[in-house]
Amino acid sequence: MSNSLASRPAAPPTVWAARGRHTGPAAAGAVRRRLERLKADDVLHSHAEPDDVDRSREHVFEARWLVPGEVTVRARLALSPPRGSAQEQEWVLVAEAEQPWDPRWPSPATMFWPPEPDAGWDHEAVTGVRLGDAGDLPEDDKELRRVLRHAVRDTWCVHVVVHEAMTPDEHGRRALVRLLPEGLRHRVVEHRAAPHRLRAVNWVLDDFGARVPRGGAVVLPGSPAAPGYDAQEFSVRSVFLDGNEPAEVLAAVARFDALPRPLPEGGEQALTALREQWHLRTVEEELVRARELVTMYAEALDAMTKSRDLYREAAERANEALTVYREAAGDPAVPADGRAARPAAGSPFQSLARGLGRLKGLSLRPGAATDPVPPAPPEPPALPAPDGGPATDPTPRDATPPAGD
Repeated sequence: MSNSLASRPAAPPTVWAARGRHTGPAAAGAVRRRLERLKADDVLHSHAEPDDVDRSREHVFEARWLVPGEVTVRARLALSPPRGSAQEQEWVLVAEAEQPWDPRWPSPATMFWPPEPDAGWDHEAVTGVRLGDAGDLPEDDKELRRVLRHAVRDTWCVHVVVHEAMTPDEHGRRALVRLLPEGLRHRVVEHRAAPHRLRAVNWVLDDFGARVPRGGAVVLPGSPAAPGYDAQEFSVRSVFLDGNEPAEVLAAVARFDALPRPLPEGGEQALTALREQWHLRTVEEELVRARELVTMYAEALDAMTKSRDLYREAAERANEALTVYREAAGDPAVPADGRAARPAAGSPFQSLARGLGRLKGLSLRPGAATDPVPPAPPEPPALPAPDGGPATDPTPRDATPPAGD
């Protein structure tokens, strides 16, 4: 898939999207128990587990709730099939509100997943680093390149790289992003670079126009980079890992999250599924949906009718043009009425029978029916009698001519 901005639509300001990995078995059971508990506590308005989806491709859960200000939020969680011996499952969660999303609202992730630290669902899908927590970058150079290149290109999460100028104590090991609002924290990954790994880290980041200062931090751009992203503006030169609130780092992450960005890869399909395959509709929403379908079907029927009329008119004009062309070319196959002659129907044997039928009643001798009857031959003259008497007919009247005559 192309990474250009033109290939992905912009993320609506009302949408909250996240992706992660559940590392333990029975992910669907954990989600189901969490939804039932929140419904019993009247936190959720309703929830569903649609059965009209292909479970071999994804397992879907839906939930609906209100956030402060009586704003309705609809969310859809899709679990991929389990894989590996550990039965790990990736999940994609998309939520949409009736108003632009406020980071201070409750995280949609905790509406589906239990909030306990050891629940196993809060892992980034590729690197495995816990969302909202700090993870050490690998010591192996090949693995380091793999992790950083994914972090630079990923648009599902906000990735922050922090360089430790010196090995911190227990308080400094705590994640800096833990103080972010919950709705933003569950979409942020913090990577820690050991003191001696600064050069190796920047060697990878230089290819993407980003660089982490010594003892500082940088918010990675994602790919494609958000419009208005400048690595200098999202870099923090000095980060004190003493357990105090890192105000500059938190402000940089909040500014980056506020930038208009395209939907992540696969986010458009997830948002379309939320909008078009939604099941938890109220009576009013069902009525609005029915009216939209009626309007859509009426427009489609009107378009089909117009297309049919246009095709019919085009066919008639084509036939007229063909007739005029044939008449102008003197085609004998075109009758006077302008219609093309139709070929005779029937088999060759039927044609032969009709031809023989036209010969019925005719004589087999050529010309027998049209030649005139020849006249009778004249009678021979009478011969005189020997005694001078009257002439007599030499041929007797009753004589029969020989058979040869």
